[in-house]
Amino acid sequence: MMRIHVINPNSTLSMTDQIGRASRRAASQETEIDLSNGEGAPVSVEGYTDEALAVPAMLAAIRDAERRGAEAHVIACFDDPGLSAAREVAGAPVVGICQAAVQVAVTLASRFSVVTTLSRSVPIIEDLVESYGGGRRCRRVRAVDLPVLALEEDPECAYELIAAAVRAARDQDGAEAVVLGCAGMAEMCEQLTRETGVPVIDGVTAAVRQAEALIGMGYRTSKLGGYAWPRPKSGGFAPEAA
Repeated sequence: MMRIHVINPNSTLSMTDQIGRASRRAASQETEIDLSNGEGAPVSVEGYTDEALAVPAMLAAIRDAERRGAEAHVIACFDDPGLSAAREVAGAPVVGICQAAVQVAVTLASRFSVVTTLSRSVPIIEDLVESYGGGRRCRRVRAVDLPVLALEEDPECAYELIAAAVRAARDQDGAEAVVLGCAGMAEMCEQLTRETGVPVIDGVTAAVRQAEALIGMGYRTSKLGGYAWPRPKSGGFAPEAA
């Protein structure tokens, strides 16, 4: 039995439930999904300020999940907020859904595009894709100009906008695959692939499967440098044995 902690860094419980459904569909039968959300965090993560406000609760949830026996963690927000900090406080591997999705995209296609929610997320995602080694192969990051919570409030409208963006990525960008740039889009992935003929990649699925692989190989986060345990300070995280 594997135990993977999946955290939605925002505080919207309905989105956490949706991420949980996507995670359990992706996981192997013997994998247990330990689901949590960012208590007291913003209701959605849409920009650098929301990211910063979401990280403290997320780090605390990761530490709690480690005590419950989590063997890997998935940060289910496409901005990968606090990913490096999470790797400092966790002994188990921590997988961000953007990094996982980009790694799948560059494996499956020579060129890909990303479809996300708001235009303000475009520079954040562009920088992340570049840092993960996919910059030259990413044709474009497209935004449908829809707030994250609107994915649940009007799912039919959201789907049509996202499907149109996937087709535009195929026809105008020359994209051979499309990455969905929001965890709240996870349940659209299979239908989008069928209807557009484009391999559409969901980061939640990619991250859960990658987490299973890391657990299966017996790997844990290196504590020899950049991801070393945080130094103990008053009011901060105290290091724990790996």
